[in-house]
Amino acid sequence: MDGPTPAAELRGVGKRYGRRWAVRDLTMTVHPGEVYALLGRNGAGKTTTLRMILGLARRTTGEIVLFGRRLEQWGAEVYRRVGATVETPGFYGNLTARENLLHNLLILGVPEPQRIDQVLELVGLRHAADRRVREFSLGMRQRLGIARALLHEPRLLILDEPTNGLDPAGIREVRELIRELAAERKMAVLLSSHILAEVEQVADRVGILHEGRLVEEVRMGELRDRGRTYLVIETREPEAAVRLLEERLGVRRYTVLPGGTLRVYEHVDRPDQVVRVLVEHGLPVLHASVQRESLEDHFLRATAAADPASDTGTNRPPGAA
Repeated sequence: MDGPTPAAELRGVGKRYGRRWAVRDLTMTVHPGEVYALLGRNGAGKTTTLRMILGLARRTTGEIVLFGRRLEQWGAEVYRRVGATVETPGFYGNLTARENLLHNLLILGVPEPQRIDQVLELVGLRHAADRRVREFSLGMRQRLGIARALLHEPRLLILDEPTNGLDPAGIREVRELIRELAAERKMAVLLSSHILAEVEQVADRVGILHEGRLVEEVRMGELRDRGRTYLVIETREPEAAVRLLEERLGVRRYTVLPGGTLRVYEHVDRPDQVVRVLVEHGLPVLHASVQRESLEDHFLRATAAADPASDTGTNRPPGAA
């Protein structure tokens, strides 16, 4: 096989609870040195997927391969290669951060107590090493969970909503840490998140889960290259504005968003012409600008395509003629 062995491969993986499939026919690969982000609405199957990779949930179908070996072929040794924080990290509240991490070092059998200060420094908690964890905020607990996951220098890091509870400065620090781990230490990072703006800045690839299925997988670089530009127009009479643009400029590709905002995917190079048509016919324009599609736009379109019955506020699909 060319190239390094993938850190994780899922092949047709599914998880069923009774008659309901939480995850279905999921196939994906995470490579060393990349950040792969799983995106999805609540209940899409993100956390269930991570739990199956970690052996915390038994899959119903398919197989999981870690570092070239099926999960069943590994013993406890595999968990020396994998670090994770899934859902809200649990700690002993009456112990300090340092004592909690020392406890985990003993469980892992890692005879390197200096790792405690190293990982606390990495996540910005060195100053709180000797504080009891019960005094920690949610964001501090989240950082401590990441520190614990890094204690044994894993080759695959699995993070479930890693920026949950963090303030903007903390989010930036965690983002920079994830990029450093992947780029400089060639660690494979698999994360789930609902903060799409953050994922857009940290991920190399994203997989979009919808009702347990992987509906799209795309490289962020490719998404940026092909991201479309559009006009954003705010007016108090969006329906009248749409009719006018159809009649006067032949506009056929547009979206009406809740609140009266229009996205027009034509005449992007002549926004002055679009605004002039509206104003000359008595429709005030409160705001007009040219923008490029974001990961959030792509996510909403991908999940809407997988769920035709959903109400996206689109009058005409942006890709329609």
